[in-house]
Amino acid sequence: MSTIQPSQRGATAPASPIRRLAALADAAAERGVKVYHLNIGQPDIQTSKQMLDAYRDFDQSVIEYAPSDGFIPFRQALADYYHRLLGNQMVTADDIVVTTGGSEALLFTFAATCDPGDHVLVCEPFYTNYDGFAHILSIKTTAVTTTAEDGYRIDIDRVKDAITDRTRAITIPSPGNPTGLVLGQDELQELVDLCRERNIFYISDEVYRDYVYNQPEGSKAPSSLSCHGNLEHVVVIDSVSKRYSACGSRIGWLVTMNKAVRKAALCYGQARLSPATVDQYASMAALQTPESYFTEARNEYMKRRDVLVEGLRGIGVKCTKPDGAFYLAAQLPVDDAEDFCRFLLNDFSLDGETVMLAPLSGFYATEGMGMNEVRIAYVLDVDKMKRCIEILEAGFVAYKTKIHS
Repeated sequence: MSTIQPSQRGATAPASPIRRLAALADAAAERGVKVYHLNIGQPDIQTSKQMLDAYRDFDQSVIEYAPSDGFIPFRQALADYYHRLLGNQMVTADDIVVTTGGSEALLFTFAATCDPGDHVLVCEPFYTNYDGFAHILSIKTTAVTTTAEDGYRIDIDRVKDAITDRTRAITIPSPGNPTGLVLGQDELQELVDLCRERNIFYISDEVYRDYVYNQPEGSKAPSSLSCHGNLEHVVVIDSVSKRYSACGSRIGWLVTMNKAVRKAALCYGQARLSPATVDQYASMAALQTPESYFTEARNEYMKRRDVLVEGLRGIGVKCTKPDGAFYLAAQLPVDDAEDFCRFLLNDFSLDGETVMLAPLSGFYATEGMGMNEVRIAYVLDVDKMKRCIEILEAGFVAYKTKIHS
């Protein structure tokens, strides 16, 4: 057996709290236990028909490399999408770099805006992979804490106070993952203005834009691209994964009017050669998806959200009803949420079924935060969500019996 060790960076790489219990779930499945996966944002909503048809109709005899920043027709179609979204023609094809999913867009953006040792400011609990990307690049995530008691609202004054001379960017998703928080247009404007004033970047993660609730029919979450003033400090992260229920297609993009940042992202794109060819054709077709698709999906997510929130509160779980995306952060009636999550997969089932959740402690930068919290993705149909509540209720009883025995 080799004694050679990985790099320090490799040895200290953070495991994703979303996926790190996957081996336990696999083992449970091998024992014949049915596992309901509420740990990951993999919806069961049907992928856009326009997208699926494009995959079926692809008939080129050779699947060639694409340009490193994506096919021009696709980038132009994306620019047209933003024209419709924003009501102006501010975004051009030359402001866009197509990437291998929104994850690569984030990685390229962090690399293009931050040097080793720089800080990216987040609002915790935050999307855990921000920390993973920062680790790869030897940059650091620092956090402003938000709380369930305040509905996870972001206090702009606390954000201002948290900025230091090491801060190079602020990264916030809206609608939010894991809290479902949706920033209003005024809040976005304040954040963009702050970044312009402090000469740092605002990285706006907008992949859940279409899924906002309790707003007029057809409403989208506001985009930072709709903010007033010069937007050279803004980079938008976007993706087909959640919008069209196409997580496996792995097509995302970044939008920036900062030509130097765009050039750097293109250089990174050249190093990895190109985004997937066939998936770009399918993603371009997905842009023709009718609004009725989003209306139906949005209504379905709202039903699931309401059933989940009511069910959780009914079994003693504290949670804030989210305004968007399809996640919520929940405070469990246990001291150690990760231990409970492991218990559900290792030691418990209800009539041969159990639930997988994502411990929320890994969504915090502050040590010791989120110990009794989990993220729950309401990506399964209403009947399955109701069943998951039954399983969790029985799981709490069994877990308390175990720890007190």
